[in-house]
Amino acid sequence: MQKRVICITVVNEHSVLARISGLFAGRGYNIDSLTVAPLTDNDLSRITITTRGDEKVLEQIIKQLHKLIPVLSVIEHNDIVTQEIALIKFENNEKIGTISALINASGGKIVSWNEKNIVFSVSGETQMIKDIITSLHNFMPKEIVRSGVLAIER
Repeated sequence: MQKRVICITVVNEHSVLARISGLFAGRGYNIDSLTVAPLTDNDLSRITITTRGDEKVLEQIIKQLHKLIPVLSVIEHNDIVTQEIALIKFENNEKIGTISALINASGGKIVSWNEKNIVFSVSGETQMIKDIITSLHNFMPKEIVRSGVLAIER
């Protein structure tokens, strides 16, 4: 099984995402991560999909993505930069100083706080996000939300 990040530029119209995800579902492949956002100053959107699969089947999916009418481009090579964001919420208690030091050491920051909770934001490559979440597991985070992968060509 091979991990693949696929970036797709599409015309921003209804049912495009359903057609694209249908290509994966029709072949029994899961989408590990899916991020969609409009591009600036036009009616286009960027879809970034992370998946795993057999090389042959993934090549077929890529070829069929190129054939979909609203798809303008498909980028799926290895020369891309990826990032992910995690928001991690903790109870505001005596351990928060240690948690904050760990988050700051990884380039994270506080994005919200009150007398009950503190929410941190951390960004980086997927493995870095996994490692941070694993290292913070003993501090019992109340909630963790991840963005999914964003990617751009170098």
